[in-house]
Amino acid sequence: MRRLALPHWAGTLAVKAAVFITVMCCGLAAMLGVLVHVSVTNQTVGQARKLALTRLADATRAYQAGDTLLPGAGVDPPGLPHSLRALAAAGDRGTMVSEHRGEPTMWAAGPADRGRALAVEVDYAQQARTIEALDQSILWSSGLAIGVTLLVGAFAVTRVTRRLHTTAQVARRISAGDLDARVGDPLTQDPTRPPDEVAAVAAALDSMAASLQGKLLSEQRFTADVAHELRTPLTGLHAAAELLPPGRPTELVRDRVAALRTLTEDLLEISRLDTGREQLELDTEELGALATRVVRMSGTDTKVVVLRDALVETDRRRLERVLGNLVANAHKHGRGPVSVTVDGPVVTVRDHGDGYPDYLLEHGPQRFRTEGGAKGHGLGLTIAVGQAEVLGARLEFVNAVDGGAVAVLTLA
Repeated sequence: MRRLALPHWAGTLAVKAAVFITVMCCGLAAMLGVLVHVSVTNQTVGQARKLALTRLADATRAYQAGDTLLPGAGVDPPGLPHSLRALAAAGDRGTMVSEHRGEPTMWAAGPADRGRALAVEVDYAQQARTIEALDQSILWSSGLAIGVTLLVGAFAVTRVTRRLHTTAQVARRISAGDLDARVGDPLTQDPTRPPDEVAAVAAALDSMAASLQGKLLSEQRFTADVAHELRTPLTGLHAAAELLPPGRPTELVRDRVAALRTLTEDLLEISRLDTGREQLELDTEELGALATRVVRMSGTDTKVVVLRDALVETDRRRLERVLGNLVANAHKHGRGPVSVTVDGPVVTVRDHGDGYPDYLLEHGPQRFRTEGGAKGHGLGLTIAVGQAEVLGARLEFVNAVDGGAVAVLTLA
């Protein structure tokens, strides 16, 4: 069973709080209004009934003594409600409010001789106007109270939701990689003021960001230190490998030393990218010619298609590094044919292999992670993404509908 979809605005805390406050105020105002109305009405009607019964008693004594009845008293007077007349004819006494000559009237009636009713009427117009005025006052005061309460409540809730919105924005910035972002809620910085729940969440988020930043910086320093420390022994190892006599063992040693040197250089490049202090050396380049040059330097069988050439202002070395890594990854982990297509400021590198793994499509390249028995350290695409960010370009990874991995680089 599908749940009823609410509009987007109905999900905000401020709207929910405003609706809750309004409903509670209306309910409270209605309850108090009903209590006041019932209490005042009962009191007013009771006083009018008491007065009418008193006059009825005086009229009964005068009628029984044969005296002249006072004005407003009479036997079977016109306008007497039929139900009250029947009650009096049956020998009982009672009162009733009804309209008489266009005005509210309180009637009191009792038995007379020969099945007739002796009744008196009391003007009830003033009491009715009093109750009506009271009801209007209740409505106006309730509306004013609801409005004021709603404004005050909305102001208070808005202050909380604004702080929550700021905390959510900072959380999104941290999730995007900005570990310098902090909420800095005022209540967390003033020890004399007790923090509320929002301040506690903000303080926890700031503490988490600081902890993550410290751990990340520590890991970055460790990676950079390891890569730097490996360069010196690897240089000596490379020189020693060059002195070995020709042969298959020597080729294996030189191949492993070269792979280790490449890994070390990749780690150093990643550590530099992690610092976020890379500087661009901008120049104007023809994108089609640059792509052709990258493919030629790669020494691979890659087709270059220039649909629409473009002049871009970019850092040539970094752009060559990005395209070179994408082409190398396509040949290493995909299958031919591999093509590089230039369409204006958009460069697409495609192979016809099994496509990118799901984790890469969802989370992007991850260091030292490969799947399906693929060789390598998973650093090529990571470096490509890092260099693309330095260039201010957007690098996206998708799988083609008819098979194959597609990397799309869009230059600004």
